[in-house]
Amino acid sequence: MDNLLSIITFIPAVAAVIMALFLRGDDAAAQQNAKWLALLATAATFLVSLFLLAGFDPANTGMQFVEEYDWILGLQYKMGVDGISVLFVMLTTFLMPITIASCWTVQTRVKEYMIAFLMLETLMLGVFCALDLVLFYLFFEAGLIPMFLIIGIWGGKERIYAAFKFFLYTFLGSVLMLVAMIAMYWDAGTTDIPTLLTHNFTSETFSLFGIPIIGGLQTMLFLAFFASFAVKMPMWPVHTWLPDAHVQAPTAGSVVLAAILLKMGGYGFLRFSLPMFPVGSDVMAPLVLWMSAIAIVYTSLVALAQSDMKKLIAYSSVAHMGYVTMGIFAANQQGIDGAIFQMISHGFISGALFLCVGVIYDRMHTREIDAYGGLVNKMPAYAMIFMFFTMANVGLPGTSGFVGEFLVLVGIFQVNTWVAAVATSGVILSAAYALWLYRRVVMGELIKEALKSITDMTRREKAIFAPLVVMTLLLGIYPALVTDIIGPSVSALVTDYQAAIPASGASQLAQQ
Repeated sequence: MDNLLSIITFIPAVAAVIMALFLRGDDAAAQQNAKWLALLATAATFLVSLFLLAGFDPANTGMQFVEEYDWILGLQYKMGVDGISVLFVMLTTFLMPITIASCWTVQTRVKEYMIAFLMLETLMLGVFCALDLVLFYLFFEAGLIPMFLIIGIWGGKERIYAAFKFFLYTFLGSVLMLVAMIAMYWDAGTTDIPTLLTHNFTSETFSLFGIPIIGGLQTMLFLAFFASFAVKMPMWPVHTWLPDAHVQAPTAGSVVLAAILLKMGGYGFLRFSLPMFPVGSDVMAPLVLWMSAIAIVYTSLVALAQSDMKKLIAYSSVAHMGYVTMGIFAANQQGIDGAIFQMISHGFISGALFLCVGVIYDRMHTREIDAYGGLVNKMPAYAMIFMFFTMANVGLPGTSGFVGEFLVLVGIFQVNTWVAAVATSGVILSAAYALWLYRRVVMGELIKEALKSITDMTRREKAIFAPLVVMTLLLGIYPALVTDIIGPSVSALVTDYQAAIPASGASQLAQQ
């Protein structure tokens, strides 16, 4: 089908425009119409994206479904997907109808709320499909605006502070990326991403203010992109915006932030850093690996000290993203396979955990762990679903959480055993904070008076969790659904990366 990627990307935006122009009023009927239109648009986007998955050829490691048109000022509109990006498109289209369905209790500025999410979906899909530097940057940065509004308008008491912190952190990181993109254009003479993937940026060492820059231009470009993607992931120590954003964001905002937006950083490393700046990536890999290992241990310990459920899960996300960066910069088949698998899996599991918090927050209007206890006595269905995703988050074999972490640890063990040993301790720590949270919220006697009238999950809430449960189990039992699609593209990436590392064997990783 011609223009399939553009159709998938812009269906939500078209629905948002229709909603803005033709939906009038703020009564109950208008609110319901806005919700249904948003749900139908996101569901239609997912159904159309199934054609993309059906027509995708994993054996072809090049770009597929490519669309290319001349744009303004000599720029080009170019879209396409490969084995690395196609599953992120599917993850986005799969999760957005679930996210919209979780918004059914929202009653404030409902039309604007739905428009923000629809525009956000278009911009996120654009990031994963863009094959031009300028187009990628526009989608990447524009995605900040709807999320800024979602946190700042529909968030909690400290929403303005959290929204500005989120915006400034992520925007300032991206300024350096923009400078690097300009430098890449001057050096290569094009903004076409497939062409840039074959361009050899110089890696000759030079001095800057008397400091030798090993890896030359590649290292400088790597650091500029790293500034943006590390904040987006987020990596330690530039992760501090994430807990504030999660705590203040509405439930649906937290789901999208954790499940999709964070993945843009990992995708950026795979699309730009490793293939375009292999020498720079190799030079900086030891630093990134140790930053990832510290993130896993440090944020897991911080999670143990939290009294707010959302903040605990937010720190858990930082720890799990540590495995992602570790797998990517292990730069071998198992590591990168594991990193991508972990990102897909984390999308389902973290989204479900934030939805679990939303279920009881809608009833009790507090996220304090001490406010709960003994919910299993009144909410058995909720207790079962919360237990399932808690176990998946810990990495229980048979769930998708296990596969990603295991592949990453196998990959990193081949590269640096000390980093692998530190990272493995994170598995134990994740069990500690996750089970501690579950025990205090769900288990025990129901002694708090305020909880005695609480009701179990509704049919709508169960229906929201059903596809997440299915995918978490399916990928845990049959991970080849993901690895067969990403495998050839990852293999090509690793082969090109290893070929670009200096033949002298002076790999920074080999010295560890």
